[in-house]
Amino acid sequence: MNNSNLTPQDNVALQAEADRLAEQLYKGDNRKRASFTSRLLDICARAKDKDFLLVHNPGGFGGTPIEELLQWERSVVDGISSTIERLGYKSLLTQHLRSDMGFWEHMRDMKDQICFFLKGKSSKVGVLVAELRFITRHLQALTVIMIGASQGAAFSNAVMRQLGEIDRVYSIELGIFFPHMPRRVITKRTLAIDSNGTMPDPMANRNLRIGFQAYLTAPWRWIKSRLEGKPQKFTYCINAPGHDYNWEYPDVQGKIIDFLNLNFGDKSNVEVEAS
Repeated sequence: MNNSNLTPQDNVALQAEADRLAEQLYKGDNRKRASFTSRLLDICARAKDKDFLLVHNPGGFGGTPIEELLQWERSVVDGISSTIERLGYKSLLTQHLRSDMGFWEHMRDMKDQICFFLKGKSSKVGVLVAELRFITRHLQALTVIMIGASQGAAFSNAVMRQLGEIDRVYSIELGIFFPHMPRRVITKRTLAIDSNGTMPDPMANRNLRIGFQAYLTAPWRWIKSRLEGKPQKFTYCINAPGHDYNWEYPDVQGKIIDFLNLNFGDKSNVEVEAS
């Protein structure tokens, strides 16, 4: 299907296909079906004249919007976006939120979160897989880059393992937790960064002492922030030195820029070579 010149008939067919996919994924849940269809069609409409679709999979429970991300995670998303722009490409940045915000929402998803952490299995992986297959099938000039940190990196890798054959989907994964290491698959379309270049990442290197200490002391920091009248998100209170991948770190920025240059290069040079 032509990306930029969809006829009314094409739009009707696209809507019908999206509806069928939503029905397969969310049987019996009309609200989620409608939300999925609306999101999918919106992405297709906004990405039809773009070169790249950037899909951010947040760390933690996966429900943090861009504007509330930890500074270092936000810096990576912004850094990748600006690099793509500097190479001369047009991109659309989206987020795939795996969970809603809030304590009770997290408790509701706890079983799925634990299962994913320990076994790498989550019903939510299939949703993004279906979404990306739909998008790349209909927007054939579009390249997708997933951006994931921590649990978001593990989620991105799980998606990549299921997508497998789609060569227009890439993944940049930072600080994956150690339980996911044995099942992680790295291809030429995957950039996996397990160290920020300044100190070892305890979460990637199975440093249980530092890891447990970070999580055991987090509730006290969370309570303290509220008592002081400056409440913070629980994930902000998890302090594990080394488990941050700020764009300003040379090893982080350098590896990502090299990966993007190697796979895509400057758009003007690519166009000259193609002609």
